[in-house]
Amino acid sequence: MRRNWQLNETQWLILLTVAAMILWTIDLGGVPLRDWDEATHALVGRELYRTGDWLHLTFFGHPYFYKPPLSYWILASSYHLFGTVNEFTSRFPLALMTGLGVPLLYQLGKELFPQKPSPNPPALFSALVYLTLFPVVRHGRLTMLDGLVNTCFILLLLCLLRERRQRVWAVGIGLCLAAIMLTKGVLVLALWAIAGVFVLVNRQWKLFTNPYAWLGLVVGIALTGAWYGAQLQHYGQTFFEVHFQAQGFNRLSKAVEGNSGAPWYYLLELLKYAFPWLLFLPAGLLLAVKQRHTDWGRLVLIGTILFLGTITLMGTKLPWYILPYYPFFALTVGGYLGKLWEGKGRYSRFIAAFLGVMGVASGAAIVYFWYADRQWPLLLMGGVLGVTFGLASWQFWCKSRGFLPILVVGLYLGYGLLFLSSTWVWEVNEQFPVTEVGRLVREETPEDTVVYTSFAYNRPSLDFYSDRWVRPANQDQLQEYWESQHYLLLDQGTVDALNIPQSAILGKADGFILVYQSRDLEKGTGNRESGIGNRESGIGNRESGKGLEYFWLT
Repeated sequence: MRRNWQLNETQWLILLTVAAMILWTIDLGGVPLRDWDEATHALVGRELYRTGDWLHLTFFGHPYFYKPPLSYWILASSYHLFGTVNEFTSRFPLALMTGLGVPLLYQLGKELFPQKPSPNPPALFSALVYLTLFPVVRHGRLTMLDGLVNTCFILLLLCLLRERRQRVWAVGIGLCLAAIMLTKGVLVLALWAIAGVFVLVNRQWKLFTNPYAWLGLVVGIALTGAWYGAQLQHYGQTFFEVHFQAQGFNRLSKAVEGNSGAPWYYLLELLKYAFPWLLFLPAGLLLAVKQRHTDWGRLVLIGTILFLGTITLMGTKLPWYILPYYPFFALTVGGYLGKLWEGKGRYSRFIAAFLGVMGVASGAAIVYFWYADRQWPLLLMGGVLGVTFGLASWQFWCKSRGFLPILVVGLYLGYGLLFLSSTWVWEVNEQFPVTEVGRLVREETPEDTVVYTSFAYNRPSLDFYSDRWVRPANQDQLQEYWESQHYLLLDQGTVDALNIPQSAILGKADGFILVYQSRDLEKGTGNRESGIGNRESGIGNRESGKGLEYFWLT
């Protein structure tokens, strides 16, 4: 077996780590931050970096109640380390933390498959599946919180299993739970339930008498309790209502901000983004049922049933809610692929045919990109994936385990090429480009100014690039703001409707026109009061914490 693998366990661990770091961080600054999640998190992190207030999070000077602070502490630390705020420094730290989940999952797999030869095939394939799961890699590269949660949860499970041999590892259980709580709040309850049920089903009774476990739990509670206590003491009931109720428990029973979906919503997410590894999931789950007496079988079944069941029953549904399931997905598929590698699995002709269809579709994508989006990385990606799926289909048809390295290497190269293009964050193209518009607003308005726009809704990415709060308003409101000397960002039709004179135009960018009634202001200076306007009416009620509804999307 060692001759077949060529590398020992330590070398595989190093290779997995390096491969993950490259794939998760390559060309991170190549595209703008997308709306809602990315831009909002970067805005809060930037404000923390500027104010130095590590205890109370703010958004343009107003309390930010919607997420706990750990990810923003990490973002602000990145800005301090690099000395600048941009796309790369906003994405890099959380991408790095997400990528560390790959070697950690390999270590977790070794605990779940302890009798396997070295290097451990099911553990290795679990890590390789996680490395090449498209939603995990793409979302992990964004300034989002779920990848950090995944890594913390994988580490928690690793501590839970290693505690049986080395009791000191139990300290990490409480610390990981605290890290999850300080990242995503009440999500910790679902992940804690999975870990707790696994402990009970696995009859790991000694954990309850392990002093290191209680030490980690006490330290974790102290850390989270200190921060949450400080917020409740400072903001009172408002913090509880917004952070716990509106942002936490309400999502279980209702569709916050209209983000609803059918019961099969997350099944469709798997069907859209989890190929080709999804082809092996049913066989992996069936194998887990047969091996439900093993640590691996119990863990993947408990994780699959409890987590998918929880998010399916939740009223609010968003694509990234499924991300904490993917470590269980990778372990399920990796366990079955390990059997195939050892010559004990079944080669389905359906899977071989499906891989062939994916090869043809990848080849057709080359033609599409040639006419619709002619970027050389995308053209090369289509070619690489076409060859990959074609060869893997043939190898699978011939019942050769060689299909596995072909799939892993091909997917890795294909994703790397995608991330070298400007298309991997396709959401930034759904509305007007914000970078030039943001630069115009930033350069032509005083600091701390609230700008009102004719665009239909808030765009946090525009707030980030303009470094101003740009808020939507209807035409009647814009007329009022114009008369009271506010800065307005308007489309041409609204400029005409409001009869804005040419002398009031400060600049134009990507179809938008920045106007101000007085030209007496010099760049970067001016009457702060008139520039900001009525802060209470323009931003919202500071005491109630309202007026930031779009944060609820993240």
